[in-house]
Amino acid sequence: MGSAWSFFVTLSFSSLTRRIVFLNLAGLCALLFGVMYLSQFRAGLIDARVQSLLVQGEIIAGAIAASATVESDAVTIDPDRLLELQAGESYGPPDDALSGIEFPINPERVAPVLRRLVSPTKTRARIYDREGVLILDSRNLYGRGDVLRFDLPSPTAEQAGLVERSYIAIRRWLGRGDLPLYRELGPENGKGYGEVRQALTGLHASEVRVNDRGEVIVSVAVPVQRFRAVRGALMLSTQGADIDDMVEAERLAIVKVFLVAAGVMVVLSILLAGTIAGPVRRLADAAERVRRRIKTRVEIPDFTGRHDEIGELSGALRDMTNALYSRIEAIESFAADVSHELKNPLTSLRSAVETLPMAKTDANRARLLEVIQHDVKRLNRLITDISDASRLDAELQRQEVAIVDLARLLDALVSTANEVRSNNVKVTLTFEGGQPSQFKAPGHDSRLGQVVSNLIDNARSFSPDGGTVRVTCRKLKSDIEIIVDDDGPGIRPDALDKVFERFYTDRPHQGFGQNSGLGLSISRQIVEAHGGSIRAENRIGTGTQKNRDTGEDEPRVLGARFVVRLPGK
Repeated sequence: MGSAWSFFVTLSFSSLTRRIVFLNLAGLCALLFGVMYLSQFRAGLIDARVQSLLVQGEIIAGAIAASATVESDAVTIDPDRLLELQAGESYGPPDDALSGIEFPINPERVAPVLRRLVSPTKTRARIYDREGVLILDSRNLYGRGDVLRFDLPSPTAEQAGLVERSYIAIRRWLGRGDLPLYRELGPENGKGYGEVRQALTGLHASEVRVNDRGEVIVSVAVPVQRFRAVRGALMLSTQGADIDDMVEAERLAIVKVFLVAAGVMVVLSILLAGTIAGPVRRLADAAERVRRRIKTRVEIPDFTGRHDEIGELSGALRDMTNALYSRIEAIESFAADVSHELKNPLTSLRSAVETLPMAKTDANRARLLEVIQHDVKRLNRLITDISDASRLDAELQRQEVAIVDLARLLDALVSTANEVRSNNVKVTLTFEGGQPSQFKAPGHDSRLGQVVSNLIDNARSFSPDGGTVRVTCRKLKSDIEIIVDDDGPGIRPDALDKVFERFYTDRPHQGFGQNSGLGLSISRQIVEAHGGSIRAENRIGTGTQKNRDTGEDEPRVLGARFVVRLPGK
């Protein structure tokens, strides 16, 4: 759980991830704010339009009510009332009776008023009587002397194309929402409009609809009253594209802003691509050149100074390429060393075989056969060690790493070495710095056992008869050291590093060709593959001794020591 959380934090807060997330969120926020702004503007525009139409409707309704007059063609006279008149009195209805007199809306008197008030506002006005019958429609108002003209559709007119129909359908789908559909009703069906029906009851009402082209229609209805009596209803409505034109203009402004933002986004994307795609492309080209030009060293571009994923990729590719070239060079060097080491016994074997037919005595033939057997054994030993060294890397890569109990492993190796004694040399085992159960390290038990076994065999081969090889396992803070000491002559100072080279051997006390010189080289290869290190040194005692080569005095050497350090669990 902890490692997963650490991986999530590392992935989420890397610099490259922050840049990508910031750019994506910036685009989404810009889109979100734009849509929210457009929706608020449209709703606010509709509300403002409703209020303005209500105010405009009240003004026009008041003017219409003021223009309504009583019928002058029919006057009712009461004879009894005339006989009761005194001198100087006139006959007429009382003031309190005026409220019951009908003041019908006269279209001829209302039409000029309606034309003057409605024409500048570009709104449509309709007047209905108390029964919901249409009296006047501003679309059909013409002044004296106006010529009535009706535009008839052309007989060759084509229907709207697919693009226009698609645009209308999309606009209707986007703009309608939950708004009802506007339909044009007949002149005698004014009460079919809900707002007109409410206005005839003396209330103000409004309604927002969309027509079949997806255009918003805002309509309000106010009662036409005189002396608190409803004489009719005035319905004001916007033109089909009135509000939509303003919304489209706002959308156009947003599109312009979007285009500017898109341009900025393109520039930022190009810059981002320049910081990501460009280096990645250069790394890919360099990797391709490495693949094609194995013999020529190709340098991978260095972007490690960026401190992001590209820098990490560059560093990983550079390390991988260096490891690849080092492996190639090691293989070439190994092949050259193998060729050189195999040529010696083969040359000797060839000479002995060619000389054997010419040997005249049994002693000469026996000596040549001994040389042949020696060279064959040497070849067999070289080929076995070379085969083991050549497949070592592949085996270490294929095998799964496990926790190795070094205490148990060392105990088994020491017990086996004591059972098969060489030169009567005893092997001892000691643990320091912790309990045996604490000596554990990740790795391959068989290969680590091979390392310790090689060091024990090497120490026993140099130890005198009856000597002791001491194996010590030491627990450090985070590492584990395995120390192998012997009582032999030690290692020459100039050979402390050479002993780990392939095919190097310095055994004056043994005959030529008795050792392949690959044991310590394989051991170092295994230890380094486990992330550890191995070194050789001499154990120095008190006093001096003669150097076997120069004869000069030097510190007394008690024996050789090999120290293997491995990372602990």
